[in-house]
Amino acid sequence: MNKTELINSAVKFIEVSKSNYVTKEVAISDAVAGMKIYEDPVFAFGDAGDEYFTRLKDPVAIGSHFRLPKEWLPRAKTVISFFLPYTAAIKKDNSLEETWPSDGWLHGRYEGQMLLNKLSEYLQNELLNAGYLSIVPSLDKGFWSKGKPGKGLGKEDQLSFTSNWSERHVAFVCGLGSFGLSKGLITSKGIAGRFGSIVTELEISPSGRDYTEIDEYCSMCGDCVKQCPVNAISLENGKDHLICCEFLDITKKKYKPRYGCGKCQVSVSCESCIPA
Repeated sequence: MNKTELINSAVKFIEVSKSNYVTKEVAISDAVAGMKIYEDPVFAFGDAGDEYFTRLKDPVAIGSHFRLPKEWLPRAKTVISFFLPYTAAIKKDNSLEETWPSDGWLHGRYEGQMLLNKLSEYLQNELLNAGYLSIVPSLDKGFWSKGKPGKGLGKEDQLSFTSNWSERHVAFVCGLGSFGLSKGLITSKGIAGRFGSIVTELEISPSGRDYTEIDEYCSMCGDCVKQCPVNAISLENGKDHLICCEFLDITKKKYKPRYGCGKCQVSVSCESCIPA
């Protein structure tokens, strides 16, 4: 299996998958029934030994709990990172609602993540069948680590859970894009979408990074500041994750089992491309 075969396989999977459409059975409203969730995925490939992965263990990046590719898979050669851009229909739907996530966006976030997981498992099996041991960190039992008791899970005496892998940071290292003011990752297809990754023993030539700064693609236009319904983003301080998470918790109760917001990803200059 080579890079081209892998990408073509993923594109075909998304194109033919019935899960890439909101079915009438699960549709929150008639208006979103039949709505397509994702466009074709875009890929980037990173060297599992790239020193940038080690830098993610720095507290200013992620922290010591971040697991290196070779800590997931000792003989790892490549980290495959991919981005599934939302369709124009999903993005437009969310732009029409000022405060709460739209029905289309809720499906994109919930059913869309289910499809992303299916794609990850499909590609993992393709690699395994080709003879290359591979792992999907986000679907592995080692994805979460227990921390000290803290807030954020409803009760202060509960243990906090932190992921040992960050799709956005990994995508940055692999060359998919750089961060924006809202802390989303701006790719060649914009910021509105979902990320996935696979660590594999298959050796694929690295994509390289067309940027040197962590926020190089961000134009600092301030569109996401205006879009945020809870004022969690500012030009001076960037994004306040606590305020954002508290609002997401509210949407979890309001739209259970779905949740989301995504206002900082729509009606912004980086919605579907890298800003000029």
